[in-house]
Amino acid sequence: MTTAVFLGFIALSLYLAIRSRQGRGAQSVHDFFVASRQFGAYLVFFLAAGEIYSIGTMVGFPGGIYAKGPTYGIWFLGYILLAYPLGYFLGPRIWRAGARYNAITLPDLFKGHYGSRALELIVAASSILFLLPWGQLQFTGLVAALKGLGWHVDPLHLVLISAGLAFTYIAISGVRASAYIAILKDVLMVVAIVATGVAVGWKAGVADVFHAASMQVSNQMSETQLRFSMSTMLFQAMGFYMMPFAVQNFFTAKSANTIRRTQVAMPLYMLMYPFLVLASYYAISQNLQLASPNEAFFAAAVGLLPDWLLGLVTAGAALSGLLVLAGICLAIGPIVTRNLMPGLPEPRQKQGAKVVIAIYLVLSIVMTLVTPNLMLTLINTTYYGVTQFFPGVMAILFSWKVRPLAIALGILSGQGLAIALYLQQADFGGINVGLVSLAVNLLVTVLVNLVPRPARVQAA
Repeated sequence: MTTAVFLGFIALSLYLAIRSRQGRGAQSVHDFFVASRQFGAYLVFFLAAGEIYSIGTMVGFPGGIYAKGPTYGIWFLGYILLAYPLGYFLGPRIWRAGARYNAITLPDLFKGHYGSRALELIVAASSILFLLPWGQLQFTGLVAALKGLGWHVDPLHLVLISAGLAFTYIAISGVRASAYIAILKDVLMVVAIVATGVAVGWKAGVADVFHAASMQVSNQMSETQLRFSMSTMLFQAMGFYMMPFAVQNFFTAKSANTIRRTQVAMPLYMLMYPFLVLASYYAISQNLQLASPNEAFFAAAVGLLPDWLLGLVTAGAALSGLLVLAGICLAIGPIVTRNLMPGLPEPRQKQGAKVVIAIYLVLSIVMTLVTPNLMLTLINTTYYGVTQFFPGVMAILFSWKVRPLAIALGILSGQGLAIALYLQQADFGGINVGLVSLAVNLLVTVLVNLVPRPARVQAA
């Protein structure tokens, strides 16, 4: 029954992807990647939510609590909530900048505003580099979800099937397919999470689960943990909408006000997190011996839900990962064909992007199989890189006159330092090393921008 329900929902997702293509002829590059800027509030809402509440929500958040204790997940909740007010004010500005420069990608904004080929290349290359862990995050979550639900299949087979489905969604109609599937995915994900949390409360008792879990993990935060949580909330909230696929999602809206309306309703999704906490506490309280902390949520689902509902949970988890994979691919494809290969004629950009997408999926698969990680570690790694775009994007949105060289050196300094500090496990009393690196990024940008330009020598 579990498998039948799962396959039924996957078939439905393919139908929705095909349906999104009906009534349209050959898609232009702009329609394939940003829906010709025609999406209304509902489609933008579900598309954006589909990228935000991914497999990391169902796997990474409970896994972090199971592995590190309940206090470890506080920053996960905080940075998302803090990001929404930023999105309300910055999202419409991003849309206007995209319309002004006819942008499809984040590097298009930098190219249009700064007019620097070198800066465009830096943003394009680093976007791709730091999105690799995000793709690995989705594959890691998909493997953990399907294994946790009792599917004893070789991980290689699972990721290959997942990559094939993600590519199929994209090939059918690009971002339009993602938007249609996002509606199904969000419904399934919310139902799955709420059903599992309710089952924990009904069968094990909320008070009993919390009491049993508190005997094994601490509910108190040390000063170091508090500094980490506060600094991570601030750092990742600033990076939330610096994700290349998040910027691209804004470009699909038909107006700036459309984005503003979607941001108002986004926090409603946070209501499902208490149910995730319950599932995590259940895994802790029952002393479940998991192969990986990433299986914490699904251990509760398998132990408490009937087979048919378990099939729905499986489908919700799978579509959560697949949809974000598709979104990442739709961001990386045009970055390569438009920004790294600007001479490529527009009719060939879409086909070239599909080749790039296939290569990206293969690289993410290899990373998943060779270097498995706790999912929250992968989340942090991506943010170390993409949040460094923040000063440069602010200059674009508010039309500040900043030299391209200053922005470029700031980005490179911040990204290089963040990775170096991460690899050395540097400790700043709990302060997120990404925030430290962002401060250095800003300092470098300001100092370089203040250095007088060399005087031009005029010919006699």
